[in-house]
Amino acid sequence: MAPASLSLTEVTVSQPRDLNQNLAAITHIDQTLRPINSGQDLLRLVPGLFIAQHAGGGKAEQIFLRGFDADHGTDFAVSVDGLPVNMVSQAHGQGYADFHFVIPETVEQLKVYKGPYTARFGDLATAGAGEFLTKTSLDHSQVKVEAGQYSTYRALVMLDLLGTHHLLTKKSESAYVASEYYFSASPFVNNQCFKRFNGMGKYTGQLTDNTSLTLSGSYFTSNWNASGEIPTRAVEEGQISRFGSIDPSEGGRTNRANAYAILTTALPHDAVLRQQVYYTRYNFSLFSDFTFFKKNPIDGDEINQTDTGRNLYGYTGTYERDNQLGAHNLHTTVGVGTRLDESNLALRNATKRVITDTIDVGRLHEQNLNAYLDATLELTDRLRVNAAVRADLFVFDFRGQIADSTGAFGPLGGRVNAARVSPKLNFYYQASPNVQLFLRSGLGFHSNDARAVVRGTNPAQALPRATGAEAGSTFKPLPDLVVNAAFWYLHLQDELVYSGDEGTTTSVGPTQRFGFDLSMRYQLTPRVFLDFDGNYSHARLLDAPEGENFVPLGPIFTSIAGLTYKQPSGLSASLRYRYLGGRPAIEDNSVRALPYFVVDAVLAYTRPRYQFGLTVQNLLNVDWNEAQYATETQLRGEPAPITERTFTPGTPFNLRANASIFF
Repeated sequence: MAPASLSLTEVTVSQPRDLNQNLAAITHIDQTLRPINSGQDLLRLVPGLFIAQHAGGGKAEQIFLRGFDADHGTDFAVSVDGLPVNMVSQAHGQGYADFHFVIPETVEQLKVYKGPYTARFGDLATAGAGEFLTKTSLDHSQVKVEAGQYSTYRALVMLDLLGTHHLLTKKSESAYVASEYYFSASPFVNNQCFKRFNGMGKYTGQLTDNTSLTLSGSYFTSNWNASGEIPTRAVEEGQISRFGSIDPSEGGRTNRANAYAILTTALPHDAVLRQQVYYTRYNFSLFSDFTFFKKNPIDGDEINQTDTGRNLYGYTGTYERDNQLGAHNLHTTVGVGTRLDESNLALRNATKRVITDTIDVGRLHEQNLNAYLDATLELTDRLRVNAAVRADLFVFDFRGQIADSTGAFGPLGGRVNAARVSPKLNFYYQASPNVQLFLRSGLGFHSNDARAVVRGTNPAQALPRATGAEAGSTFKPLPDLVVNAAFWYLHLQDELVYSGDEGTTTSVGPTQRFGFDLSMRYQLTPRVFLDFDGNYSHARLLDAPEGENFVPLGPIFTSIAGLTYKQPSGLSASLRYRYLGGRPAIEDNSVRALPYFVVDAVLAYTRPRYQFGLTVQNLLNVDWNEAQYATETQLRGEPAPITERTFTPGTPFNLRANASIFF
């Protein structure tokens, strides 16, 4: 494996074919320079995106982007090779995006789209969307082992299956398999015992001169213990340590199997037809305790959320063609798609992982039908206009039961149809070879949980509309400096949120956000690179009175930066920080989430046949809170509940070593 080389003088800011991917230059640099050792590292490649893990490593990460606490993916759409990661109407949270089924070493490219400006993204893509593309083939096979503190171990195998041989055709073919096992006890007093296994295979073949086929399958399973979010007073009063727990029986298990096929056909007149079918089988069970003894002073408030036997079926088809409109070049894309989710959902009370009674239970049937038209017109050599319109139709169907305050069951169910039409209009101007300007606007939406939709009285709350706009530039003020800057605005019609933790729905009304994103990549010397991301956002509830209109946990200022050294001989080193500023944890700002500043370091030596590396998380060993909330909790023996900051502590100093062999 040869060390990756990069010269920022060769990086261009000319308009890419996919104009809405205006962060292409930035993400290309980051993928070349930044070490990727986990799914979390992949998500952090999205400029301005922060994540938090607060349930033993097994849950989907909490996502923060552009003023959104997007929970586990409510306002950020994630896909891998066209396969959606987000789960709609998921037992724990709407848009739940568990990215752990992806093996990081198999990912070849990331495409980032901020805001609701791209027609092929519909549901959940309000703050933005991230497309991850896995490798078509392997340059080499690989075996990697990793070990670190807190009994952390990881093993990876990636094997090229064909080499120069053929399987289905005499034309170009490739096939490989990859497998990963991960275990960690964690620094928590309650052994996390996090176990994860991933496996995947992929085949790509050129069947004819005009037709190619891609087939892929993957499987993922994990189980874990968790310490949850602990009250600040329990630590300050000495009841538990920062890494202790109030309810040590929290935790969960999940598994996911995926399969997809992509058929790409080149047609006359430079047209391309791409068709994809996919299928996912998914199971999830989570035990959590957020309030401890507030509801049940004897046995505690543990709950169990299950999403079992989920079948996800989908199809997407696109037809692309280059045309002429008079003397102007015109590129058009027509897309159609459908997605169907069927699952058994339940919310139950539990004590030490033993189910005691049921809160609600039922069968989900949710379908999305969509179509879009996207056209990019080259008005001049410098100015391009992208106009698009997307239409989405949703069918929400849930049939089940819900318990009332006495424990008696009543019906919970119904069927609601809802639709959205989302136009987009974007302008891109190449002012000079080193300066690109853009002005983008569009409407988008995120769907709400089907259980909330069928109980609601306002059809608009099924698919609250997002209205966004931004203006900015990608430019090179110096030959070795690439900058992307954007001012943005986003209005969300209504945030009706189903709380899987409580079994209730809450509408916080319309919200408004605006802010500024800045990304810079600078090559100080041929071997030293500096990168910086700074993001500011201002988020408010529009129907709440002044002083009570803060959006809980919406990030205000975030920043990451790093210094990277790369030597042609194979030696590389990186020193990076992550900063997430303080922010309101509750609408009146009486409880605040604390800021954190964490430094990480990576050292690696890479040769064509092997690689050795060291990774240090939290180099300065600071105390920091990875996840924070304002929660009303009651500890055993307390006379009444107290609202204060609850948190999951971030990783302390954590050293890991890894070794790889390439063959």
